[in-house]
Amino acid sequence: QLSKVLDLPPENLIKSISAVPVSKKRHVADFQLSIASVTEDSSSDCLAQDLNLQAQKLAERLKCDAVVSEISAGPGTVNFTINRELLAKTVLQQVLKDGSEYGVKSELFSTAPRQKAVIEFSSPNIAKKFHIGHLRSTIVGNFIANLKVALGHEVIRINYLGDWGMQFGLLGVGFQRFGNKDKLKSSPLQHLFEVYVQINKAAEDENTKKLAKDFFRKLEEHDEQTLSLWKQFRDLSIEEYIRIYKRLGVHFDEYSGESFYQEKSQEVLKLLEDKGLLQKTIKGTGIVDLSEKKDLSSFSTVMRSDGTSLYITRQVSPSYLAAAIDRMNKHSWDTMIYVTDKSQSNHFQHLFQILKLMGYDWAERCQHVSFGLVQGMKTRRGEVIFLEDVLNEVRSRMLQNMASAKTTKDIEDPMETAEKVGLAALIIQDFRGLLSSDYQFRWDRALQSRGDTGVFLQYTHARLHSLEQMHGNEQLTDVNVACLQEPDAISVLQHLLRYDEVLYRASQDLQPKHIVSYLLTLSHLAAVAHKTLPVKGSAPELAQARLCLFQAARSVLANGMKLLGITPVTQM
Repeated sequence: QLSKVLDLPPENLIKSISAVPVSKKRHVADFQLSIASVTEDSSSDCLAQDLNLQAQKLAERLKCDAVVSEISAGPGTVNFTINRELLAKTVLQQVLKDGSEYGVKSELFSTAPRQKAVIEFSSPNIAKKFHIGHLRSTIVGNFIANLKVALGHEVIRINYLGDWGMQFGLLGVGFQRFGNKDKLKSSPLQHLFEVYVQINKAAEDENTKKLAKDFFRKLEEHDEQTLSLWKQFRDLSIEEYIRIYKRLGVHFDEYSGESFYQEKSQEVLKLLEDKGLLQKTIKGTGIVDLSEKKDLSSFSTVMRSDGTSLYITRQVSPSYLAAAIDRMNKHSWDTMIYVTDKSQSNHFQHLFQILKLMGYDWAERCQHVSFGLVQGMKTRRGEVIFLEDVLNEVRSRMLQNMASAKTTKDIEDPMETAEKVGLAALIIQDFRGLLSSDYQFRWDRALQSRGDTGVFLQYTHARLHSLEQMHGNEQLTDVNVACLQEPDAISVLQHLLRYDEVLYRASQDLQPKHIVSYLLTLSHLAAVAHKTLPVKGSAPELAQARLCLFQAARSVLANGMKLLGITPVTQM
């Protein structure tokens, strides 16, 4: 009807019609059409009252039918209420039929091309602290990867380790002095960190400096003994990282790092030179001019005066340029995303600018997703040094809370449940706001069971799951859901209707907060419905229909949680 009246093809209207968010003021319409998005003169001078008038006129030209039972004009919108029986039937059928693909199959995504994305995230430095920034990078990168995969894109997850450079000269000397082969095997991350801290105390001593330089030179010359020790550091660290990432539910397709690009970084420097992009300062440092007017008002350092590559944060190291070029050759990706904290924004701008100057047009398809800083994340052992400390802390605090809660049933594996619930708490606290904002971390707030927390999401999921278990979770077929007419049931249905739009928004700006607030609302609505719409003691037909509603809510809740990197628990 709209297509006829407005003389627009139906597919043009898809993005102008949206599901109406559920409000506390009961009885809202299901869909609304925004007038501004379909009028020719959508310039800002179109006054609000004109839009309201147009909305009224349009509403008058449309007729209710078997699908739409009510049409009304709102402020700049035309609102549609769907036939209640049809709403319940269509939504629940769709959710239960599409399962984990619900929302993803929406026509909002039908025109989006399938793409190949490379995502670099986590990227800790061997023998140094795995700080909270690395944790944020890990969970944010994992969310972006999960979302892209769910939407049908191909994703390559890369961990670019700090596994090369002068600090390995120091670490090598340190290991020869303080190292212990058994400790290296049993807990490599902790042992290497301790060795590095010890040798750093002696780093000012001239003799130590010389030995460290010699060790690193041998590394660069590929001396067999030195290289084999370095390789042990790297391989054993990665093995332990893999084990810990697994606890977080994270995996990588590739463990890359600076060490891979030693030869290639020389080629990059030569390429920069050949293109006339590399300039030398009086001190002999290599720089690239990035300014518009070529007056060095903006430049990036790419090489130290002694010819060695640079540490990555403040300048752009040739090995990092080499890594970007190599990935394009290897994977021919459509988009490459780097996930790091916002203090590195400048560095990534420079990286992309240099690639562009080198003639790589694909630099425009690189993206830096940045996030703010977290203050106050401490464990009982003090500040965060190892990722494992955070995971153990969250598990032990959660176990304590579960032990003191009255509602905790006898759980098959309390340790694992505590870990999954605790992780949900960490992730939700991190994802609630804009990624770019800094926030103060508080254990007590993250682990509350009431309020907008990950614990509440897990609790809701477990409750809905046990409801299904109690009432025999047979596949519900031929259920007459038309009897779901209560306001609390309608609210859940209306909310389920919006899931695809929320996924669409998240896919546009890669912010997890849209999904987080959607799931928190879903859990609140489901909790209310759970109180007012009992399954137990209702007539069989009604009980079946309500069970169907709760099953759909649980299914979407689980899908959304998994996208965020949370494993839903079934008992708590």
